[in-house]
Amino acid sequence: MKVYLVGGAVRDQLLGRASGDRDWVVVGSTPAEMLEAGFEPVGRDFPVFLHPDTHEEYALARTERKTAPGYHGFAFHAAPEVSLEDDLARRDLTINAMARGEDGALVDPYGGQRDLADKVLRHVSPAFAEDPVRILRLARFAARFHDFSVAPETLALMRSMVEAGEVDALVAERVWQELARGLMEALPSRMFEVLRECGALARLLPEVDRLWGVPQRPEYHPEIDTGVHLMMVLDMSARLGATLAVRFACLGHDLGKGTTPADVLPRHIGHEMRSRKLVRTLCERWKVPTDCRELAEAVAMEHGNVHRSGELNAAAVLRLLERCDALRRPQRFDDLLLACECDARGRLGKDDEPYPQRERLAAALRAALAVDTAPIAAEAAARGLRGPAIGDAVREARVRAIAESI
Repeated sequence: MKVYLVGGAVRDQLLGRASGDRDWVVVGSTPAEMLEAGFEPVGRDFPVFLHPDTHEEYALARTERKTAPGYHGFAFHAAPEVSLEDDLARRDLTINAMARGEDGALVDPYGGQRDLADKVLRHVSPAFAEDPVRILRLARFAARFHDFSVAPETLALMRSMVEAGEVDALVAERVWQELARGLMEALPSRMFEVLRECGALARLLPEVDRLWGVPQRPEYHPEIDTGVHLMMVLDMSARLGATLAVRFACLGHDLGKGTTPADVLPRHIGHEMRSRKLVRTLCERWKVPTDCRELAEAVAMEHGNVHRSGELNAAAVLRLLERCDALRRPQRFDDLLLACECDARGRLGKDDEPYPQRERLAAALRAALAVDTAPIAAEAAARGLRGPAIGDAVREARVRAIAESI
């Protein structure tokens, strides 16, 4: 039995980066021997075990063979005669196909160290084409290692996979998992650029893909192109350390501009409602979590009103807060404001401009929440008011508080 550290941990060591979980491959062993050594089995499709002390994953060296289209169409073979090189050959990228032995020696049969030095994302073998998830994984790695290029032959292989319909067989859970991880990388725009370049974006997210080439009014959007703007907004969300829900809301905020009739361009009248509908469709397709969907819909509908909120009086500000459900969900409203700031600053030459709307509306919400509604309602009831009239009295008190705050 020989044990090797493999994959991302080895890659990150060579890059001098902090690494997360460590994965291990065991060569020359059997499930029975692993159990006898105290390892706990967890693998369902192939033999994976948890170390009895560290609880890290140890997998028996294995090969895999394509048996059907899509992500699940694989047969695995794990046996003592499977070599480390055989196991590494099934991995996606050369930079992820390296190992370290227990003596610290690097095993690099496919040139991963060279590609790290050259900053290239390259597939290990033609077997890359057997798993369409690898297109998403490579795009995600491009967002993490954003100064890396994609090898021309790898990009060509990805295009052929898309043309063969492999991407169409992906299951929703895996698509969302990879998209979510890519959105949280340092430069999320790179993920979408790679997906667009190989043709996968048009298959997976046609609502996003159609934004490129759609013009906007230059006085508001000096970058003009809607797709370019979207990428700038996503990168601003990463720069500001936004959560996944905020970054996803940034992704969906302008989808309706891709359906604007050509005869009214570069104006986009009513794109907010269209954006909301397209966000909902996208979320249903890829089973996006509820918190991400709800925030994205709210941002799609209200980002224009938030941008213009400096022109609103106190009563109009309260109506905006109510539409956003801010009084009941103040944290989500804070997320909405951050997404709107990303939108405002994700424009050519605007990245360092202040966004006073965010603090103004946050102050308005604090003032509205600070109103003690119980005595107001009791006093209104004592005056003989009932039902909606009591609510109006409370709203009037909140409008006065907001007016003082802004």
